[in-house]
Parts: sequence; structure tokens; C-alpha cells
Amino acid sequence: MAEAERIIGTPDSSEAGAAEPDKADEAAAQDPQEAPEQETAAERPRGARRIAVLFAVAALAYALDLVSKLIVVAKLEHRESIQILGDWLQLEVIRNPGAAWGVGEAFTIIFTVIAAAVIVVIVRLARKLYSLPWAIALGLLLGGALGNLTDRIFRAPGVFEGAVVDFIAPKNYPVFNLADSAIVCGGILIVLLSFRGIDPDGTVHKD
Repeated sequence: MAEAERIIGTPDSSEAGAAEPDKADEAAAQDPQEAPEQETAAERPRGARRIAVLFAVAALAYALDLVSKLIVVAKLEHRESIQILGDWLQLEVIRNPGAAWGVGEAFTIIFTVIAAAVIVVIVRLARKLYSLPWAIALGLLLGGALGNLTDRIFRAPGVFEGAVVDFIAPKNYPVFNLADSAIVCGGILIVLLSFRGIDPDGTVHKD
């Protein structure tokens, strides 16, 4: 009898042993916590790359702005303007304590605070960044804001009251610098991304 049970029970035992891994896999697949953990681990490197792009673009924009200002101040300030495209585009160094067209010259400190606030917002937003175009746009904004904030802090007439160095002078347009260009390009890219329904976290809204 024991021998018969042993022979009959052998197939059942192997089937049970084979079924156990399947049940274990099914249980793991139904685990409500394991899937989000795996997804988070997969998203983390992608988010880190986007943050790296943001700060790389910001560093490049800031470096170009800083170097260009140092050169034009040393070579062009207090001298006649240089024509690039006749009267349509010239290089002319001016010190601008306000915004475009010299607006708000009495509110230099306010512009300084605004620039600092923009930088803080961008750095905080970077933690939720998973979109490459947004990383580029925010990097341009960050680099441009840092460039003009550096002028506000370190240039005459004093800390937080410094005048921004502008030197690109198109005809019938306010004189600007590379930091301004980076800010404008970043802003335009953000508007385009918003129209396309792309959020900084990579979510796409389709109407």
C-alpha cells in the first residue's frame, strides 16, 4: 500500500512543486508596492540626466554671457560703437540699471529680487524634471538670470544696485546682452511646450 501511494503521489508532488513558482510569480506580480518601486528606480536615472542637461545649459549660457561682458567692457566701453550690419546692428556698451528700454531705473533692487526668485523657483522645479525640452528651456532661463544677477550684485554703483552691461544694439530696439537672449529663448520655448501640452515632468496633455 505504501509503495502504491508513493508511486501515485510522485506526479502530484512534482506538479505541486512546479506550481509553487507560478504562484510566487503571480503574487509578486500582484504586489501593489513592488511595481511603483521598480518604476521609481527606472525614472530616477532619467530624471538625473534631465537635471544634468539643465545645469549644463545654464552653465554654458552663464559662461558665454560673463565672458562676452568682460570682453566688451575692456575693449568697447567709452569708445565709439562698432557697426556689424550698418545701422541695423551695432555693438555699443551701455550700463542699464533698469529693464528693457531703461524702464524702472529706480527699481534696480526689485529686479535683483525678481532674478533671485526666478533662480530659486527653477532650482526647486528641477527635482520634478523629466522632459528634455523643459530642461533646455529652464537651463536657458537659469543661465540668463544668473548672468544679469551677477551684474546686479558685483557691478557699480553697489551691491544689489549694479547696472547690467548691455552691448547688442539692433536698430529701433533696446540694447541687450547674451543673458537677455538666453532668457527670451527659454521663455519662447516654454510657451511652445505649453501650447503642445508638455509638462516639466514629461506628461503630455492631449485636447
